[in-house]
Amino acid sequence: MAAYDVLRPAVSGGHTPNLVARFLNRLIAWNDARVTQKALSALSDRELNDIGLTRADIARIAS
Repeated sequence: MAAYDVLRPAVSGGHTPNLVARFLNRLIAWNDARVTQKALSALSDRELNDIGLTRADIARIAS
């Protein structure tokens, strides 16, 4: 499995109202957690064990 890193700046307050910026940042964090959980769930138990995880760890790590 290849690892990748996405560099995405947080949405700042600037000209955007703070409430909108907070909402967008939470949306981005939620999507990142969803993608992480999906990727980890696709791994086999052996692959998870190789990186020191179990299926029970996936939800905690993703959030």
